[in-house]
Parts: sequence; structure tokens; C-alpha cells
Amino acid sequence: MTQRRDFIVRTTAAAASLALPAWVGAQSFPSRPIKYICPWPAGGSTDAVIRSLADSAGKTLGQTIIVENKPGAGGMLGAIDMLGAKPDGYTLTQLPHGVFRIPHMQKVAYDPLKDFTWIACLTGYTFGLVVPSDSPIKTIQDLVAYAKANPEKFSYGSTGTGTSPHLAVEEFAQRAGIKLTHVPFKGNADNMQAVLGGHVMGASDATGWAPHVDSGKLRLLATYGSKRTKRWATVPTLNELGYQTVSDSPFGVCGPKGMDPAVVRALHYAFKKTLDDPAVLATFDKYDQSVIYMNTEQYTKFARDSFASEKATMERLGMASKS
Repeated sequence: MTQRRDFIVRTTAAAASLALPAWVGAQSFPSRPIKYICPWPAGGSTDAVIRSLADSAGKTLGQTIIVENKPGAGGMLGAIDMLGAKPDGYTLTQLPHGVFRIPHMQKVAYDPLKDFTWIACLTGYTFGLVVPSDSPIKTIQDLVAYAKANPEKFSYGSTGTGTSPHLAVEEFAQRAGIKLTHVPFKGNADNMQAVLGGHVMGASDATGWAPHVDSGKLRLLATYGSKRTKRWATVPTLNELGYQTVSDSPFGVCGPKGMDPAVVRALHYAFKKTLDDPAVLATFDKYDQSVIYMNTEQYTKFARDSFASEKATMERLGMASKS
């Protein structure tokens, strides 16, 4: 799964070179509200983070950034919208990591390396696998033992086929030599309702499960980062348990291809400044997300590298399209 790359730079302070010169050539932008697409349902962890980023960046730009939820299709509806959007900076989206992966699984309308402008990467998820607190499965070792004795009987929800929460579990299952049953949902809110309601036995997701874990309704079996989280320091990672599975899915803000470089610089500046905003950082902390900053050049390189690495992953998992 996706590894944290060396070129992912965690920001510590605003670079002086990214101050006022970023606005040169874009003085008239923005002159009206900007739309920022969240390709996940309202009420989930990604929705909360994107709304926080939009509010903060809007203050810097002096314009409202309106968040529009477009859930479904494994988080790809924002990508589809970019194909028909004017490259004027007034339509932006989150592009989740599936945008690099799904083209290797099925035919899609977009080319992730040609059809988007990768403006800035800002953060990344903490993913984890949860079960109801009354589940007899108390550890990953229990899950592996159960699944070996009962192939395909353990059902788990995710935020959609081909998403990082889905593929991380498939990677783990392959390495553990077990077979599970995957149930896709439109987003975090639906996924949590399903596991809390007993419709699935577990759920793989970003930290929308956090309040349910903290309240004792759900049990967190493992997280998928390269190291344990600060918030759930007693919970092991899949990697440390020996399953060689790491996933954090960095994301930020993107636009259509062909954007004016001056507008890209203005947006990059505004969204980078969100990483100094205590309100944004508090939202990150709430969902145990870290700062994962990449500028436009770094984010574009990350896209190229991720597209290539996801092809290899899909082939290894036997999920690559044969056509």
C-alpha cells in the first residue's frame, strides 16, 4: 500500500517566499465564491476537515469557499466534475487516493496525470479497522484465526470499492492468507451506521469511528499508519504485526487542467496558510490527521509516482483490469 514518501514535507512554518509574491498576476482572483467539492457524504471525517480548510482559506482569499458534497463512486465524482469545469480557480475538489488506483481496475473518463492541477497537499488520514465492542474478536490475531476457520464469513464495510480503506484490508488479508467479505458504502457516515447497527461485522475507515471508539461502542483492532497514533497509542499497526500494510492517503486541493499559474499560486498560498490556523489543526487532531504538506510541484510528482505504484499494487492483489 501507499508508503509515506521522502518528499512529503511536514510543514513547520510558512515559508517567506510564499508570501505576497504569490498574488502577483492574480489580483482580480477571486471575485466571487469558490466551490470546493467534497466527494464524500456530509457528516463524515473528510467533510469536517474540508469544511475547516475551506473556511480558513476563504478568509485568506477574502471570498467564501462553498463546500459541495458529491458522495458515491468511491470518491471519484469530484474527479469527474473537473473534466467539465472551467480552469478559472472557481471549482476545486479533493481527489482521494483512489484516483490513482481505480484507472488500473476499470475504464475511467479521466487521466490522473493529464486532467488535473495538483495545487497543494495538506493532510492525510489515519485509517483503522473497528468491530463492535461486544464482538468476540478482540485483536487482529483473533480476526485472522476466525477468518481462517470461517473463510469469507467476516464482513467489513468501507467507503467504497477501490478506496484506501478497502485496499488496505485486502492487502492485509492477502498477506495473512485469509478471505473476507467486503461491503462498500458511500462514505464514513453510512459505514459507521452499518457496523453500529450490526449489518457488517467490522468497518475499515478513516477516523469517523473515533467518537464511537472513545465512547466504548466500537473496538479499534489496528491502524494502518507507519507508526502508532498518539491518540490510540496502545493499538498496534498492521505493519508492526507483520502484515506489511501501510496506508495514509495524503490529500489536499486540486483543480481542472490548464489553470492560470498565478491563480494556482494564489490558491496554494491560501491553502498552505490553513496549516498555521489553530482551528484547522484542531480539526486535524480531532480525527488524528497529521500535516502532510506538498507544494504544487511536489504534489504533481507524488501523483505520478502514486499512479505507477498503484498499478503494481493492483497487479499484486489480482485486482488489475485485464483489458
